[in-house]
Amino acid sequence: MNTPIKLTDRKRQAIVEAAIAEFRASGFESTSMDKIAATAGVSKRTVYNHFPSKDELFEQILHELWNSTAAMGPAPYDPARPLREQLMELLSKKMALLQDDYFLDLARVAIAEAIHSPQRAQEMVARLSVKEEAVTSWLRAAQADGKFSKADPFIASQMLQGQLKTFAFWPQVTMGQPALDTAMQKQVVESTVEMFLAYANATE
Repeated sequence: MNTPIKLTDRKRQAIVEAAIAEFRASGFESTSMDKIAATAGVSKRTVYNHFPSKDELFEQILHELWNSTAAMGPAPYDPARPLREQLMELLSKKMALLQDDYFLDLARVAIAEAIHSPQRAQEMVARLSVKEEAVTSWLRAAQADGKFSKADPFIASQMLQGQLKTFAFWPQVTMGQPALDTAMQKQVVESTVEMFLAYANATE
């Protein structure tokens, strides 16, 4: 049975979504809490009750971005299953995250603000690196199991995830291109897996 969402939680989420829209449209510095309140359809007092400052509101956006990334982390490596099959599942899950509209909106806001704030950019890179370490750990487990010998797990992790982002993240975030259709998503994932298996001297 689904638990009803409380009114206060709905208002909080409306504020976050309004902030994302306004930060995207006008940038962090030019967006006021008044404008966010108006877009969310709540009072300015309500906004401040949930978020005492604009910085804290932005931190919430980053928090949701990190949580989205963590929620789509890989399942534990399974030595009983074929490497190709597990890689396809791992990268398909990552692809689903990269093409999620809400995740892309969060990423656009975070990246735009990071450009104007070097300190925030450093914090973002550090925190994202921790989240993406899960793929590196997964690859280390597969290598320890003798599934591939040539590739360094850290470099391989960056290559695998970077290949997906080349088609299914950066064009959408920086150039406003539409999400990939299902067939193209599958093609990118399959090609990425095949390139890795060939490069890494993998055994199935």
